[in-house]
Amino acid sequence: MDSDLIPARMVNEYVYCPRLFYLEWVEGRFADNDDTRLGQQVHRKVDVESGAAPLPGEGDLRAARAVTLSSDDLGVIAKVDVIQGDGDSVVPVDFKKGGPRSDGTPWPADEAQVCLQALVLRDRGYRCDHAELYYAETRQRVRVELSPERIGWVRDVVAGARAVADRARPPLPLVDSPKCVRCSLVGLCLPDEVNALLARRQQPPRRLVPRDPDQRPVYVTEPGAFVGVRGGRLEVTRDKAKLASFRMLDVAQLAVFGRVQISTQALQECFARGIPVLWLSSGGWLHGFAQGQPPKYVELRRRQTAVHAQGGNGIAGQIIAGKILNCRTLLRRNARGDVTGTLDAMKRLAEQARTAENFSTLLGVEGTAARLYFAAFPSMVNPGADGLAAEFSQLGRNRRPPPDPVNAPLSFCYSMLTKDLVAITLGVGLDPHLGIYHRSRYGRPALALDLAEEFRPLIADSVVLGLINKGEITTADFLRRAGAVSLTPDGRRTVLRAYERRLDTEIRHPLFGYKISYRRVLDLQARLLAAVLVGEIPQYTPMVTR
Repeated sequence: MDSDLIPARMVNEYVYCPRLFYLEWVEGRFADNDDTRLGQQVHRKVDVESGAAPLPGEGDLRAARAVTLSSDDLGVIAKVDVIQGDGDSVVPVDFKKGGPRSDGTPWPADEAQVCLQALVLRDRGYRCDHAELYYAETRQRVRVELSPERIGWVRDVVAGARAVADRARPPLPLVDSPKCVRCSLVGLCLPDEVNALLARRQQPPRRLVPRDPDQRPVYVTEPGAFVGVRGGRLEVTRDKAKLASFRMLDVAQLAVFGRVQISTQALQECFARGIPVLWLSSGGWLHGFAQGQPPKYVELRRRQTAVHAQGGNGIAGQIIAGKILNCRTLLRRNARGDVTGTLDAMKRLAEQARTAENFSTLLGVEGTAARLYFAAFPSMVNPGADGLAAEFSQLGRNRRPPPDPVNAPLSFCYSMLTKDLVAITLGVGLDPHLGIYHRSRYGRPALALDLAEEFRPLIADSVVLGLINKGEITTADFLRRAGAVSLTPDGRRTVLRAYERRLDTEIRHPLFGYKISYRRVLDLQARLLAAVLVGEIPQYTPMVTR
């Protein structure tokens, strides 16, 4: 990092919160919220370059906006909102959306940023005796003198920021800080969650995880459809007839099934906005995916590679134990009949998974638990549902290809869950192909399959049972060909709608105590896994319902 110039605004973040600085500068992570958007609105005029900014001796600098300058001596680069000429000297003015402190003095983070702007101007040969901060909320300017003490403090701050940037892992979160509540990165930082897992706080976590984002996946299942972009909207057409249109701002991911074309312009727009694009077969098998530039957080991927090479048996054991316990809970809640023996056996197997000493033992434990679970699975199906329970009971769990109308939607929902976790791991900065439990094979998203294990019963199995038991899908929603069963197009759309409803369902998190949707839980678990991989927290804790 020594050769990199640190932006002055990143030094602002460092003074505000060293962890926030690390997440944004080193890991390259950023998220918008209402405060950041308001700040962008305040800056909309001063972000437009205007006015001449001649160097000293080359002319008079009267007023200039959005001037970018750097200093190798300081090791920083700064974009000055406004530079005003004041006789033979200049004054940098930095615009802020809020107000100063109650006593009228500037916030330390703002003070550091504007001081750096003034020092960079000095380094370029300008005379600069003070700087100013304009606070839009109170419409006032606050003067910041460049005293020797303040200059020394700012230089120490830059040195501290550079030292933090050179670390292999981020600083620990602030504890019970009011700064976290309105931070745009709170859903990525997880301050209370990490502190709770590290026993750094005794109180239950605050509801800091923000509400679900407005963005949602876009599914294109119509054969022969074409996906393009026009005027900031993603448009789906077929034979030049418009089928659907979505604002790019509302798109979380683009999933296309079967014979669907995507324009180069649509791909470029998706990549520029960080929207992953996923290609699936018409039956839901994930063929591949693409994204724009990968995240900057190289250290996370390096640590992931190391854990993958070393085995990561402890993490794998926790994942499989979580899966077994969630299967057990679903069976306990929904079975028609006595399954006490199966429940007791699965409880013992979950404990064996946690303490398994090697992968061969863990594979055996998981295989035994899966056989017990799927043998009892028909007991959760309504006996009057077109005889589907009896057919599944005879064939058991099978997916290549699905031989009955229960296996077909199960396989489809498992594919959708894997698809979503591929998109999530990409967003977190993980490599979806480098697994911990599932062995890596060509084209296999092993890490997404790892994370999917504990959610199969909670999301996929629950969706299928609900659809069958409520009569939302019947034998008319399936095609039978040469012993294989697949969903009809209408049946697939019905399952997709139910799957998305399940992701939006809110539950009370068993570990952190707040209400959260399954959609957010998927993201939360991926981020907790990343924290384990970089050594921030000691152990992965699966999502287990009671």
